[in-house]
Amino acid sequence: MYLGIDIGTSELKAVVIDDSGQIIADSHVALTVQRPHLYWSEQSPELWWTATHEVIGALRQKMADKWGSIRAIGLSGQMHGAVLLGKNHQVLRPCILWNDTRSAEECRELTEAHPEFHTISGNLVMPGFTAPKLVWVAKHEPEIFKQIAQVLLPKDYLRWMLTGEFVSDVSDSAGTLWLDVERRDWSEKLLSACGLRREQMPRLVEGSEASGVLKPELAHAWGLNSQVVVAGGGGDNAASAVGVGAVNPGDAFISLGTSGVLFVVNEKFRPNALAGVHAFCHALPGRWHQMSVMLSAASCLRWLCQTLSVTEPQLLAEVEKMSEAEQRRAPIFLPYLSGERTPHNDPLAFGSFYGLRNETHRAALGYAVLEGVAFGLADGLEVLQDSGSVVNECSLTGGGARSHFWGQLIADTLNIPIVTHPASSSGALGAARLGWLSVGGDEQQICQKPIVEHRFTPDKQKHLELKKRQGLFRLLYQQQKEARELLVLE
Repeated sequence: MYLGIDIGTSELKAVVIDDSGQIIADSHVALTVQRPHLYWSEQSPELWWTATHEVIGALRQKMADKWGSIRAIGLSGQMHGAVLLGKNHQVLRPCILWNDTRSAEECRELTEAHPEFHTISGNLVMPGFTAPKLVWVAKHEPEIFKQIAQVLLPKDYLRWMLTGEFVSDVSDSAGTLWLDVERRDWSEKLLSACGLRREQMPRLVEGSEASGVLKPELAHAWGLNSQVVVAGGGGDNAASAVGVGAVNPGDAFISLGTSGVLFVVNEKFRPNALAGVHAFCHALPGRWHQMSVMLSAASCLRWLCQTLSVTEPQLLAEVEKMSEAEQRRAPIFLPYLSGERTPHNDPLAFGSFYGLRNETHRAALGYAVLEGVAFGLADGLEVLQDSGSVVNECSLTGGGARSHFWGQLIADTLNIPIVTHPASSSGALGAARLGWLSVGGDEQQICQKPIVEHRFTPDKQKHLELKKRQGLFRLLYQQQKEARELLVLE
């Protein structure tokens, strides 16, 4: 048996797979985000550890006598978060998350002073990444910055709690902006630009390599063997790719979770920083990937439902009953509730509805949100294609994949086939697969694509109709930028 643990933004998930690759048990615990100030987004690392104990307890109950046969644990997690530990390994402050945009000014300063970030890391300096967060801490919380002994990513904090080892994998570490992504190693030059040293960084491994073993006292408390291996694991998207079998060049998937990601596997490092494309290491050796990332995706639907005091299934059921004429009259929604990355790199972008009328009902708002997220994904696909990636079909994962209506809408908007799979916990599934690989499993056997549960074939006529609305979507963003500049001038 192999255990995969995934630290998401809104929940911590875990799955156990057997040696046929089947999921035999799963569990999850909700997580909350703290937003003490405008543009801030934080979580307490201690809450991740508490949630881990909860999911382990639930899995033990579900698996009974099979639980003790777990051989390896793989880890997956939200990328870019800054977990800061002092010399006594104490947490110095709450983790600054990937969707925290407070460091916009620090991004500008780093880009102007150190243009080598673009060439070495292969990525734009954006507020979501880890490097500008540390520059912000140095500037605004200097007493904390002076105490930093270790900088960890969220899943690597969990690894330290599991094994006592400070280790990260190259796929997750590529999202810090401190990695020489082509060489798959820390860049002393980029670390120095942020006032940091290599010894403050974790040791690097590939995602399919062993990073340590479970602490004996923890193994005893959890009823596991003391030789359980903990794999390098991966950033959430790279691990999800392993979970859906996106391991060879040209394989692609869309993750429709809190954020929205379009992920394409490459055989080499292929940066296109100025277009807002992310170029990272894959969780498997000798492979890289490109990503377009929108900061708010399924979270937009969650926000709308909370605002309207309606459940997501209720609102989706109402949306599905809308006629095509009603869909064409629906408002246009800009999904930039946390700013935006690809292709705009605009932390100040905001969400909005255009085209509200007295007769606008909540189903029309729901449709607009689903469509706006699809348009954001289409913007990302366009820059990936301009960067040399060829995408002929995409798997769809994440919470949004449960909606067949949304899946078809995305297929129609992007004009490519979209497929879904039975296992929705692809990050945790990918982590479990990486755990299996770390103890000698065969990649071809383990990293197969799951069976296709649903296939959504694009409707060409619907695509042309949506393309017209997408033109308005793009125009509204440009007008928003101009309006913000006028407000600043005033």
